Amino acid sequence: MNSVVLEGRVAPLRPGEGTESAAGARTGSGKAALLRRLLGFAGPGYLVAVGYMDPGNWATSLSAGSQFGYSLLWVILLSNVMAMLLQAAAVRLGVASGSDLAQACRRHFPPAVNLLLWLLCEIAIVACNVAEVLGMACGLAMLFHIPLPVGVVITALDVMLVLRLQQRGARYLELFIIGLVVLIGACLAAQLWMLNAPLGALTHGFMPSSQVLGHPEMLYLTVGIVGATVMPHNLYLHSSIVQTRRHDGSDAGIRRAVRYATVDSNLALGLALFVNIAILVLAAGAFHRLGQPAVLELQDAYRLLSPLLGPSASTIFGVGLIASGLSSSITGTLAGQIVMEGFLDLRVSRARRAMLTRGLAIVPAVVVTIAFGDAGVGQLLVLSQVILGVQLPFAVVPLLWFTTRARHLGVHAFKFRSALILWSIALLLVAINVCGIWETVR
Repeated sequence: MNSVVLEGRVAPLRPGEGTESAAGARTGSGKAALLRRLLGFAGPGYLVAVGYMDPGNWATSLSAGSQFGYSLLWVILLSNVMAMLLQAAAVRLGVASGSDLAQACRRHFPPAVNLLLWLLCEIAIVACNVAEVLGMACGLAMLFHIPLPVGVVITALDVMLVLRLQQRGARYLELFIIGLVVLIGACLAAQLWMLNAPLGALTHGFMPSSQVLGHPEMLYLTVGIVGATVMPHNLYLHSSIVQTRRHDGSDAGIRRAVRYATVDSNLALGLALFVNIAILVLAAGAFHRLGQPAVLELQDAYRLLSPLLGPSASTIFGVGLIASGLSSSITGTLAGQIVMEGFLDLRVSRARRAMLTRGLAIVPAVVVTIAFGDAGVGQLLVLSQVILGVQLPFAVVPLLWFTTRARHLGVHAFKFRSALILWSIALLLVAINVCGIWETVR
């Protein structure tokens, strides 16, 4: 019998129950029936996608665009394609095995390996929470002129919102997140319309270039973009929450469930791709100009947008940033709960886990904002994404270990061609991180 963490408890999944079987039982055919099934599986992908558009993404894309123009657009595109493939692997693991990635690691790896993987994942979650805390605090400071340290402390209140939404049920949480995602997308779409970026330069930016390897700062930002886009704890999160969609337990039912859940994931990540591209394009079009210093801080971008694009541009930027931090903090809290319970088989109340994760993020954020003020926020945001990038192989390799081997997933394991592509992605991620660490140290 499969199980997932749902509303703080373990919810059994039985073949033939739930969303997909109910949708299949309804009368109808063709496109209408297919749409009902797809809608039945819609939701988990958006909970994951918000992690791909958090304030850390805003900071890395802002730095990349203001310093190097459109040159790193191809990195964002490549990172999102890799993210879609890896999240599809997480979907397959959760649906086909009934276990999330953390539970699978605990069952099949030695205790010492599990402890290491858990610690690395916790570091990634804390780094992500630091970005979310700082992003929301920056948004509050921009719109309401609240001092940054005070804004950081205020962000602890969103934990209460997370707990309240969890009590209402998975669907309420998903609808709230989808609303925030739409708000973020609308804010950036409005700013792109104001910018009217040149299509020729955009097209050139999507062409891969080897100059990244010869430019330490560009390589550092590349690692940050990869870490901000392909987030390690999202793989654990997705493999768990996808199980909230109940399905027929037969092989055919599992294949359908994997297919529908993957469509949901790819649609949501497609929106995240638009958001990440939009941030970089906005920064490149507005701030990458001859004689103008690079804009590396979110606060500077907020101050400069209105003179360049119009009086409402800065307000739209601040609203989008707050929505980004709030939505990603919710999923970060869920990921922390899933990781701890999966690796350690330890049940901790949602309130304690949420406050612990947020507390570990608030302390360094408060220290930085007090010691360095606005000047340290952007650097810490980019650093947090580089940390995520460094942790990524330690989540990707176990995920592919389970999903590319028939020993673990049987007939639902990836076939040779798909497995080859996925392992190539894993090797590429390792190579990017090794190069980034080497250049940073050198």
